[in-house]
Amino acid sequence: MAQQRYKWIAQEPKPATTPQKFLGTLKSTFGLDLFKGLGLTIKEFFSKEVTIHYPMEVLPLSPRYRAVHHLQRLLDSGSERCIGCGLCEKICTSNCIRIITHKGADERKHIDSYTINLGRCIYCGLCAEVCPELAIVMGQRFENSSVQRSQFGGKAEFLTDVQSAKDHSHVEFAGFGAPSVDASQRVQQTPLDYASKEEQAPKEENKDA
Repeated sequence: MAQQRYKWIAQEPKPATTPQKFLGTLKSTFGLDLFKGLGLTIKEFFSKEVTIHYPMEVLPLSPRYRAVHHLQRLLDSGSERCIGCGLCEKICTSNCIRIITHKGADERKHIDSYTINLGRCIYCGLCAEVCPELAIVMGQRFENSSVQRSQFGGKAEFLTDVQSAKDHSHVEFAGFGAPSVDASQRVQQTPLDYASKEEQAPKEENKDA
């Protein structure tokens, strides 16, 4: 077991006379410690800024950042993706999603009301993960303040604009766990990987000969 060693630091004796006290005051006031602190402060004035001027400047967020929800539309037709299955309402651990639907003449569900209580939501993202139609996703609007005790969000607030869906300015959401765009280029081939058709063609020609 290693022994712990202590270093004894001798304390300087306190000044006893008035001249000694005066000299000690001058030394602590105009000593090197004061100029070291001033030098460090002046250095920070000319150093590179590490903060941003919020809210004029905002840091970029991750594509998987979980903030206020979005209800998606189909990019081609602009129709709503939500089919009113209610899975997001059932899986919500905060009980903040409520869907009211009715069966229409076409024997399909039609949504009467879709509300999310943003005051209760913990932004876990379970509603987006369970949605079979990728109709509800987590957005990036994190500025969500309200003067009320509980803030509700209606369907019109979360639903994507029709024009942005039709002119393809709205990016399609691939879904949680979806592979990245360059996934095929990043995958490394294994020794048991199948040969391509171009590599198999010369072998077949040699067999025929």
